[in-house]
Amino acid sequence: MLRHRDAEFIRFLRPIDKQTPAELEPHLILGAEGDAERHNYTAHKTQAVKRWLVRHPRFHVHFTPTSGSWIDAVEGLFATLTKRRLKRGVLRSLIELNQAIQDYLNAHNADPKPFRWTAPADAIIGKHQRGKRLLKSLH
Repeated sequence: MLRHRDAEFIRFLRPIDKQTPAELEPHLILGAEGDAERHNYTAHKTQAVKRWLVRHPRFHVHFTPTSGSWIDAVEGLFATLTKRRLKRGVLRSLIELNQAIQDYLNAHNADPKPFRWTAPADAIIGKHQRGKRLLKSLH
């Protein structure tokens, strides 16, 4: 969407709510507080969104770890998209921008490379547990 306010975020959630069978519980994966603030995407923290989520209790919200390795991979994809397709392109409209992004993704996905975790699961879980203990000690 063109803007990243709470109204757009709720507009994003409504079709998910309508199109997801009632017996399923959607899980939303959102950027961590530090990442959200760094990117100025804090629409999910507003009272309007919180009220919407309270009225839709089947939705579960999860936050990625700040600087989580998978989100870094996603940011890398956007950096490559910007460098290889958007930065040097002449795009005269939002429609042309959307088409350029779609064309790039289609070409990228034609020869996909799977993401492979390089850290052992125990190390990742241990780091997460240490972070939780640190946060508890601060409160």
